[in-house]
Amino acid sequence: MVQIGKKVIGDGQPCFITFEAGATHDGVEAAKRLASLAAMAGGDAVKFQILDPDRLVADKKQLFTYEVMADRKTGRTVQKSEPLYDILRRRTLSHQEWRQVKSHCDSLGLAFFATVSFADEITLLAELGCDSIKIASADVNHWPLIREAAGTGMCVQLDTGHATIGEVEAAVDVVRSQGNEKIIIHNCPSGYPARLASINLRLIPTLKRIFSYPVAFSDHTPGWHMDVAAVALGANMVEKTITEDRSTASVEHLFSLEPHEMHAFVETIREVEIGLGSCRRILHPEERARRKMIRRSIYLRNPVRQGQPLTEQEVDFRRPGLGITPDRFDSLAGLRFRRDLPAGHLLTLADLE
Repeated sequence: MVQIGKKVIGDGQPCFITFEAGATHDGVEAAKRLASLAAMAGGDAVKFQILDPDRLVADKKQLFTYEVMADRKTGRTVQKSEPLYDILRRRTLSHQEWRQVKSHCDSLGLAFFATVSFADEITLLAELGCDSIKIASADVNHWPLIREAAGTGMCVQLDTGHATIGEVEAAVDVVRSQGNEKIIIHNCPSGYPARLASINLRLIPTLKRIFSYPVAFSDHTPGWHMDVAAVALGANMVEKTITEDRSTASVEHLFSLEPHEMHAFVETIREVEIGLGSCRRILHPEERARRKMIRRSIYLRNPVRQGQPLTEQEVDFRRPGLGITPDRFDSLAGLRFRRDLPAGHLLTLADLE
């Protein structure tokens, strides 16, 4: 179990819903609008990405290819390529602007998470009083960064796309070496959007068996059917990207939820949790009452005389099941009737001796 704010994340707890806005905002005001949408939809947290592309990207001309919407009506997409540096630059905020976003999230009662790339960004999140910090899939083997994040005492979320189980185990060990047991492991399929064959939702129960920590699903697919399946497979957290406009010609918008979809996404997750119920067969009072109407009881097919023995030839098994149930007939066969009874009579134990 891991606690973030007042919410507990783990088996037996409601799925923790994080809305990812780090890739789809284009400035501080857009970031705050997306946080507001996340709160109104019923999300538990909003996640961003704190970036310094001047330090992070060595080759400013390195191209990144992704899909964007070409026709909203038909759903047709096209590939777009642009320098990774330009993509990251669009979503870069100053430390002071991040303070504004965090303050806004606090006012909404919304947890604020962020993926970090450098030590000073970790320091910023610690100063802001964040409960959790995220390590990107690309940095699962960046032990100095992971060690620095774990040393803050914040919950460390580990993205694991492209990582082997051994690399995930090593990253977990680095967090634990700092005395930090607050860990969440993300199954994070690669791709923008992710290819179906790369999602591997069955990895969720595998990760839960291997590690004693909550497991999350970071979704990079259109719609939310993969999130529903992840919850059904035991995901303790889901992370879903949101956008103000899915047709925006930039990375990750294509598979993001728009404002009118976000509340339905949360409601669907909550309904699935209720529907999953218990692994035990538990009958609620209304189910017990309802089953009497569809089950059967012993009724007399023909009139009977006092002293006549009960035999199967004298009865029918009919609905509703308000009397003696069919499974008790064998133990009663051969007993005699206490009095004359008409055809159609609902047999009771008081009728037999």
